[in-house]
Amino acid sequence: MIKFAFRNIVKNKVYSVINITGLAVSLAASVLLLLWVKDELSFDSFHKNADRIYITATQVTMNGKDIVFSSTPGPLAAMAKKEVPGIEDFCRITNNGNTVFKYNNKTFAEDNCAFADPSFFTMLSFPLIRGNAANPFTGNNSVVISESTAKKYFGNDDPIGKVLTTGDTTIFKVTGVMRDIPANSSIRYDLVFPMASLKDATYNWGNYGYRSCFLLKPGTNTGVAGKNLADMLRRYSNIDFTKNMRFILQPLLKAHLYTPTGKDSGMQIVQIFFIVACIILLIACINYVNLVTARATKRAKEISMRKIVGAGKWQLFRQFMTESALLFFIALLFSIVLIYLIMPLYNQLAGKTIMFNLLSPQVLGVFGVTMLVTLVLAGIYPALMLSSFKPQAALKGGAGKSGRNIVFRQVLVVVQFSFSIMLIASTIIIGNQLKYIRKIDLGFDKENIVTIRMRPELAGHYDAVKEILLKQPGITGVTASSQSVMSIGSGTADADWDGKTPEQKSFLINQESVDRNLLSVLNLQLAQGKGFTGTSADSGNYLLNETAIEQMGIKNPVGKRFTFHNQKGVIAGVVKDFHFDNMHNKISPLIIYYGPADNRVLYVKTTAQNASAAVRSLENIWKQYSGAYPFKYSFMDDTFNEMYKADQQVGKLFNCFAGITIFISCLGLLGLVTYTAETKVKEIGIRKALGAGTGNIVSMLSRDFVRLVVISSVIASPVAYWAMSKWLENYQYRTAISWWVFLVAALGAVVIAVATVGYQSFRAASANPVKALKEAPLTPTPFPRQGKGHKE
Repeated sequence: MIKFAFRNIVKNKVYSVINITGLAVSLAASVLLLLWVKDELSFDSFHKNADRIYITATQVTMNGKDIVFSSTPGPLAAMAKKEVPGIEDFCRITNNGNTVFKYNNKTFAEDNCAFADPSFFTMLSFPLIRGNAANPFTGNNSVVISESTAKKYFGNDDPIGKVLTTGDTTIFKVTGVMRDIPANSSIRYDLVFPMASLKDATYNWGNYGYRSCFLLKPGTNTGVAGKNLADMLRRYSNIDFTKNMRFILQPLLKAHLYTPTGKDSGMQIVQIFFIVACIILLIACINYVNLVTARATKRAKEISMRKIVGAGKWQLFRQFMTESALLFFIALLFSIVLIYLIMPLYNQLAGKTIMFNLLSPQVLGVFGVTMLVTLVLAGIYPALMLSSFKPQAALKGGAGKSGRNIVFRQVLVVVQFSFSIMLIASTIIIGNQLKYIRKIDLGFDKENIVTIRMRPELAGHYDAVKEILLKQPGITGVTASSQSVMSIGSGTADADWDGKTPEQKSFLINQESVDRNLLSVLNLQLAQGKGFTGTSADSGNYLLNETAIEQMGIKNPVGKRFTFHNQKGVIAGVVKDFHFDNMHNKISPLIIYYGPADNRVLYVKTTAQNASAAVRSLENIWKQYSGAYPFKYSFMDDTFNEMYKADQQVGKLFNCFAGITIFISCLGLLGLVTYTAETKVKEIGIRKALGAGTGNIVSMLSRDFVRLVVISSVIASPVAYWAMSKWLENYQYRTAISWWVFLVAALGAVVIAVATVGYQSFRAASANPVKALKEAPLTPTPFPRQGKGHKE
């Protein structure tokens, strides 16, 4: 049976190649997509008690709006274990920012450091391969490092007991080495310091700079636990906005794909990619079914003869299922080779480190399910249809030509091209949104601006540094701020103004300390007022953005009283709104104040021609003041692109797999039109002999397929519009969906179909009609009338 199936595959080379290619490419694409989906869904699932671990987010209602942030006060978690029922354990984490360490006269810059409680290594599954997990820190100057960090610092030497020195001569002794944290973890650090060394974490209820994780006892109600946390906070903190505060306990397993409030932040993309994987597989199956059922007439006599000599329906069914399974197995082998070849490029494109292990249960499971689905969709129906032929009808040439089979094939073509057109339209819309983000007016200049994070010794000489840099050729401006203007994340409720209502007591506003000239260097625009004056009065001059003025309800704000951090002053200007956060979020209130002591980010404005010289000048300044530390710089436009790197990667992946879908659909059309040309070879020969031109023949063979693609366009457009409207809801600032997108998608599909069908049709139409008539089968093939009253 296998031998006969193999012979049949070899005998029909063209169709076998089309089927194997389509299945192999679709299998490879589907497996890669499903591995991506699995990686996204697997985030944080490696923790032993992952289903009972929750991350706490803070929700505050201000001016009727809910504001949610993922940090909490330092003492909250430790006190909650004592006072809140249902809490079994806790772990606090806070970033340590950029830190520079020295060992053996070598300097290492680390930006992935954190302070954490000892439960970081027990409650969370970050096991130690050296050291004591129950007591990882032997003192406040201890540090636990990752395996790769230990290798980087100490090579093959034993790291335990080794001493790292920071720039201020503080020493940290290595007391543990943890296994490298998996890539699919939403909590990732290379160096972990003891939380006990931060007094703020124990006493300061007003510092919301800590991430609080809880291990809840089985059966604990998270809503009740969150309410109890808020009640406890109000007992220890008298800050006004705590009256409107709630705590949300978000499952750790959902932290990667959902916001704390349950809103989608990535799950939709996972669902889309899963659907695309299924679509790709389905289209390959449709191709197989179409070709097998279309070629049924060629196999009708073979099947009938086998039935006449005694073959039963079950025997024939097994034979055709064997052919499908063998063809699938060949395609599977090719797909495995294809996956191994493109996996490095795929990881680079996706920004992941997915490992393809053929023998892993997950991969075998994906292949097993895929094979089962493929055989069910692409094997059983054709096998049932072929094995059910009536010998008498088959021998007379009528088998496989029923209208029902033809309509079924047409429906399948419409289905696969509907999916293709949906993906073409979606690709255009995703591309437009990503282009919209890149081209949107941010409200400030980001081109040719170099930024560095100043160390204290350099920041302490800022005025001298600024004067030196401005003398360098090609540098047109120098300024500074406390945070990057593209990612301002520090907020406060410590603001007061004339006309402030009781409801605005808990008004939360973002804060940014700047040099006086930041607005002019970055080209931030003032809507009202004159801004900073350049005098000592600037310590009390505050600039607010338009959103802040709107939410505060201040009329004619310039000159009005404003108090910030107990410093009385006035509103000196209103800054036009600019994007200082990810465009998934709306612009929120912002206050800009003059505070040179807080500034740590240095901006150097230059030109494209002088950018390299400006970087060299900046590096020389760095060596003069902070030469013991590595020099790191970035351009603002590169930083902006990095912010949307994940969006860009998703867009590129979607484009690739949409292209694969269209390719597989075209393979199916190629196979069908090849078969159509073969079955109409005598008709084509007669038409050419009677004077029909090549264009007429191509039109005859192509029109039905083009009509089906047009029908697909009508079906696909509204579905694509709905799906992309839902996707764009993830962006607060988004492009519009224009009607021309669907017209281009439809025309693109028609062009692709015409090119595919037209190529094969042209070959058939260009063949020698005499040769076609000689080689054509004697069995008459009916074809349409040429004209009124004339039978062919």
